[in-house]
Formats: sequence, C-alpha cells, structure tokens
Amino acid sequence: MGEGQPAGGQSALGNAYRILFAVISFLVGAVLVYGGSKLLLLGGSAYYLLAGLAYCVLAVLFFVKHRLALLFTVVIFAATVVWAFCDTPEIGYWALLPRLVVPAILFALGLWAAATLPTTVSATKRVSVFSGLGIVGALLVTLVEAFFPHGQISNPQAAAPDQVAENTKTDAPEDWEFFGRNAAGTRFAPYTQITPDNVSKLKVAWVYHTGRRTKGAGTGVDENTPQQIGNVLYSCTPENLITALDADTGRPIWKFDAKAHSAEHVTCRGIGYYDMDKDVSLTAEEKAASPDPLCRQRILTSTVDARFIALDAHTGALCPAFGDNGVVDIKKQMGPTENGKRYHPTSIPVVMGHIAVIGGWVRDIVHGEPSGVVRAYDVRTGALAWAWDVGRPDDTQAPAEGQDFTQETPNVWTIPTYDKDLNLVYLPTGNGPPDYWGGDRNAVKEKFGAAIVAVEATTGKTKWVFQTVHHDVWDYDLPSQPVLYDVTNAQGEKVPALIQTTKTGHIFVVDRRTGQPVTEVQERSVPTSPAAQGEHLSPTQPFSVGMPIIGADPLTESSMWGVSTFDQLYCRIMFKDSVYEGPFTPPGEKPYIEWPSLLGGMNWGGISIDERKGVMFVNDMRMPLRMTLVNKEEAKHYKVSTDEVPGFMGTIRPQVAGPYAGVRIDILQSPLEVPCNTPPFGTMSAIDLKTKKLLWQVPMGTTQDLGPMGIKTHLPVPMGMPTLGGPTSTASGLLFFAGTQDYYLRALESATGKEVWRERLPVGAVAAPLIYKSPKTGKEYVVISAGGMSHSPDVGDYIIAYTLPEGTAH
Repeated sequence: MGEGQPAGGQSALGNAYRILFAVISFLVGAVLVYGGSKLLLLGGSAYYLLAGLAYCVLAVLFFVKHRLALLFTVVIFAATVVWAFCDTPEIGYWALLPRLVVPAILFALGLWAAATLPTTVSATKRVSVFSGLGIVGALLVTLVEAFFPHGQISNPQAAAPDQVAENTKTDAPEDWEFFGRNAAGTRFAPYTQITPDNVSKLKVAWVYHTGRRTKGAGTGVDENTPQQIGNVLYSCTPENLITALDADTGRPIWKFDAKAHSAEHVTCRGIGYYDMDKDVSLTAEEKAASPDPLCRQRILTSTVDARFIALDAHTGALCPAFGDNGVVDIKKQMGPTENGKRYHPTSIPVVMGHIAVIGGWVRDIVHGEPSGVVRAYDVRTGALAWAWDVGRPDDTQAPAEGQDFTQETPNVWTIPTYDKDLNLVYLPTGNGPPDYWGGDRNAVKEKFGAAIVAVEATTGKTKWVFQTVHHDVWDYDLPSQPVLYDVTNAQGEKVPALIQTTKTGHIFVVDRRTGQPVTEVQERSVPTSPAAQGEHLSPTQPFSVGMPIIGADPLTESSMWGVSTFDQLYCRIMFKDSVYEGPFTPPGEKPYIEWPSLLGGMNWGGISIDERKGVMFVNDMRMPLRMTLVNKEEAKHYKVSTDEVPGFMGTIRPQVAGPYAGVRIDILQSPLEVPCNTPPFGTMSAIDLKTKKLLWQVPMGTTQDLGPMGIKTHLPVPMGMPTLGGPTSTASGLLFFAGTQDYYLRALESATGKEVWRERLPVGAVAAPLIYKSPKTGKEYVVISAGGMSHSPDVGDYIIAYTLPEGTAH
C-alpha cells in the first residue's frame, strides 16, 4: 500500500489535467467554430472553422483517452504553422504572433496531456514532456523578442553619394523665428555641438511650468513649439497664455494671458514674430514714421476665440496702434462662428514682410458653416491687407458692411508657407463642408478642396492650384505645412520645389513657381461604386508614384491583426463585413473602411529636412477607420456628438447633407481596443530627396503608456505606436522626436534611424522639439513642450530644456 499510494495520486492528477485540457480545447474549438463559420460565410479564410473543428475533435480524443490524441495534437500544430506562413502577406514577428502563440500554448499543453494517457509508452511520454518544455522555452524567447524592434527597413544603397546638398545655406539665421525654424519650413538646426557620440550625456538644464489649465472641459492639447529670438523663448498654451522666457535659465520675463476659451480643437502651435527694424519690405521713411520704440519688435498670436493680438516683444504689452488697442476681431463677416466654437485659427500667423497671413479651422460637419477665407493683415495697424475668398475670386477685400465672406468654403487650418523670392504664399486647403458627402458641391469646392494653392503674397490673387484629392469625401484635407526645398527633376535639373505630405501617405513634390509636378504623379482609376445616394465620385485620383508612399499598403483579410488568435479572427470578420475597395473606397450606408484614414498617414506635425544631406524625415500613424453614412431615419437611433476623433466612437457626427444626417466613425479595432492592422502603427521614415527613395524606416514608440482597453501595460514593447507632432534634425546627424504614445523625447541617428538617446518625460508630448544655441553662453539646447498626448488623461504644463554638462567634448 505504501508504494501504491503515490502512483494512484499521480494518476488522479494526470486524469484531472487531461480532462482540464480537453475542456480548454473544446472551448477554444467552439469559439473558433462559431467565429470561423461567420468568417467563412462572409467569404473569408476556412482555417478558423477547420481549426475549431479539429480542437473539438482533439478534446474528444483526450476525453476518451484515445491513442491518436498525441498524433492529432502534432498534426494540428504542424498544419497551423504551414497555414500561418502561407497566410501571412509578409513574414515577420508581429504578423506571426497572433497566428502561432495560442496554438503553440495549446500544443505544449497537449503534449503534456498526452504524457498522461495510458496508451502512451514511456519513451514517448518523455519526448512529449521535454518537447512541451521546448515549446515553452520558445514561447519565452518569443516574449523576450517583443522587447526588441521589428519591422525596420534599411536601404542604405538608396542614398546618393555622400556630399553636402547644393542648396544648403551657410548663412542660416541663428533664430528659430518660424514654426519650422526658417521660412522654408525645413525644421533643420544647423548646429553640431550635440552629436550622436555625446547626446547620451544630455541633462535637464531647466524646467518651466506654463500655468496652463490642465483640468476641465476645453483644456486642449499642447502642440506648441516655442520660438527663439536671441536669448528669449516665446511660448503659448492651448488657451493662448503667452510667456517670454530667458533662454538659458527658463525664468519668465513677462506673461500675457489672452483669456481665450473655446469648446473644440483648443490648441496653439506657436506665435508669429515681427521685427520692423529688419523688415526689408518697408522703406526707411516708413520705418522712421514710427519713432515710438514700443512694438518695433512684436509678438503676434491668433487665439482660440478668434482674435488676432499684437504684443510688444520686450514687455508683453498690447500694441496700441494695432486694431483696437492691440486686438483685431477676426470673427467679423465670417458667418455663424459661435464665438469661436465653429471657427478659430489653429496655426501660427505667418509673417510676410509687414503682412501676416492667417487661416482658420472650421468645424466642417454641416452646411452653413463659417467661411474658410484666408486673410492677411498689416502687422503694424491690424488693417486687412487682402482676403482670399474663393467664393469672390476677383475681390480681395472684405465684403460690404452687413455682408459676409462666402460661407462653407475650403479652409486652411494648418500653416501656410511664404516664399519671399517668388512673392508667393502657399495655402494647404481642406474641404468645403460637409466632409463626407459632396453630392451638391459647387465648382469652387471642387476646384480648391484638398489642394495646394499659391497666392500672391502682396495682393491675395490666386496664381496656381494643385489638387491632391479630387472631390474629397474622406476628410483628406491637407494637414501639414508645405516645405520649400530645391530638388532635381527627372531630367536632372534643379527645381525650386514644394513638398507636401498628406493623410493618404502620399508625398507630392511640385514646382513652386507653377504647381506642376516635379516627381511623377499618375491619375489612376479608383472605385466609384457603390456610391452614396446622390453622390458623384471622381473616377480618378492623383497618385504620387515618384516618391515613396508611406504606410498605405492596401489592406487584406490576411493583414488583419490581433494580440491573439481570437481578436485576429474578430478583426477578419469585421474586415469581411465591411466595404473595402482599396484606396478611396466610396463612402456609403454599409460600413466601409477608410485606409489610410482621416487621422493619417501624415498629420499636422510636418517634416524635417537635413539640409546638409538632402534627406527628409517624416513620421506617420496607421489607424484604419470603419465608417458608415447614416440616413435621417437611422440617425434617430444614435447619440449625436460633435466631439473630435476618437471621442465620438460609437456615436454619429452630424453630417447634414443630402439624404444623410450623420456619419458614424469607429477605429477598426478588436474588442481589446487594439487596431486591426498589423503593426507598426506608427513609424519614422527617411527619404533621400536626390534619389527619391526610402533610406530607412523604424517603428516609433512603445506600449509603455498605452495598451489593450486603454490600460497602460508599463511594458516598453517597441511595437510602433501612432505618432503626432513632427521631427527636428540637426547638422550633427541627429533627429529629435517626442510625438509618440509613450512619454519620451528621443534622438535618432539620422543616417540609420538607430535610437541613441531617450529621456523620460512627465507626460506625453506632441509638439516638435526646438533646438537653439544661446547667443550669451554658446550652449546648445533641446527644448520640448510636454503637455500630454491627444486624448491622454495625463496632462501637464511643462517646458523642459536639455543641454550638455560643462566640459563635455563636442
């Protein structure tokens, strides 16, 4: 008896384990049969149904202790491995993970369960046990591998011969005067003090708290890149609290609170700066006519409640000769602005000599929205210089008293770019509202929507138009500042070019003199059916094939992803149950997939260009949306919301147009709230502007501060997360970026994309980094405004400066 008891106990334990495994196998099989049947009926893969049936059979075999259970365990996993490699559109870690991890776990458990079967011989039992341990070891290796980057692209052979770019300017200004540092918008810092070799030694030099509101409705998002003029930084908060800071200490010199509030899209990306003494557009007599030293250098800001304000750059005092004691009301003659809720500027006033141009964000969801007019003002007086109102193309002045600018025209919510030599300002437009149905659009909306428009800077007269999307019903408005940089065309000729990134992942390069493409653009046929009621879609769309297309590979059922087999199956069902015809899938009343989505592709952060090498850097996000036009009858069943993406998931956004009352917009994601497309969900890419080829691409950001169901994982898995904001490059070969979902400021080696430094931030940051050299101390600083990621619960009011410790070798 003493010897038999342990054996009997072990047998009981083995039986319990075998039955438990049979139950697990049956449950897994039942789920896969249910979901797999739905997928097969939708025309999808038969694997899940077959695998589900196989796991159910396996459960029965183990339950009845059949001798074929072990063989069937091996066959199921082997077949799954073969299927996984055949089904995956591109072999890679993230693509294989949901296909193989759950089956591998079941395989290991099955091997151990087989060792408990009385029909299994001793030698086979040992093999089963040790093979199961081997599978567990492989799974542990797989887990460790998650903490290393996957999906990088390296293509060094695409680089042109290593030489300084011909259009590098040796007389680059020392100030960060514009949003993209210089007027061309290249966001290139011509400094070499901080290098790939010493960047790891960067330390915090100072921290400033802006005092922005961080709680309550309408706090907004901190998208501010401070401007640096001499030894002073000028920053703004989302509600337009302007502060001048000492560039070496971060101590405030003065503050001005505009006391601006708005309900939607609350942000300030920066300020405009004007120096009358350096303004070559004025004669000496005109300058002498303003002998008052007050406001000869001035700060210009447009507020979220639609005011244009001028401040003395040295004191922060309002400029009394500008408008009404320093303030111009830009809501006048705009239509129903609701005190800025439906209209306000979201970009920096762009200074063009003594004129500043201002566009505006319009809540473009219904007919009758405010005007999308772009206006230019004299920065000395606040008087209107001209107005670009496409509804009144021959009249560049304000309408008569009592009349308004043309309502619901294409607007310019991002930042224009000014070319002094050509006397042109380039306007990247959105669409005339509403966004998602255009059956009754007029000729003006059709011509000027989602387009780059060149306007004469001194008169406001249109010179040329280049449209990036025809009849845009996907909200593919141009999100980023056009960047001016000379590139070669197909004939090898140097051309003064304009580079425009888009939400579609396309990068357009046009001659900024004429608007003609410099790199090849093809008009390709796109689907026009099934179309929404009363809609008339464009049969072709422009494809920028002469430049790399970033993050826009067509979706397939096989490219649907998930953390596990189960949510990948869910995503496949969602995909097959949606209309998807590739790029520019027609919107309709059946759920359709928009990819790339209205979120991007590329968004407002823009690009950086290393002017030494002629290399462009651009970040992107990859989040498909599942959308549905909702007719007026169906709209009665929904909650109506005008919140911005992704706050209105599960509701409908008003879209009162034609037969429709709204549009439902959801991220195409699994029940775990993980996007259904295969990672990375966001990258940084480098493109050689001489060869027009991709040099490298790396995933950006980890899951540390985000995860399934919105719960932070605290695990720095470098999956590549959606990015916002923009990068900043330096002459020393570095690229700084902070717009990831995790809370880090990073430095990449610009030649390879290798991460060489990162610093933890107290909250996330979407602003582009500022890099400057102090004229007093000679120190080089890297500055980031960290106020929290969009829609993150972690909000702050930090401006943080980093520099090298004294004595660091340069």
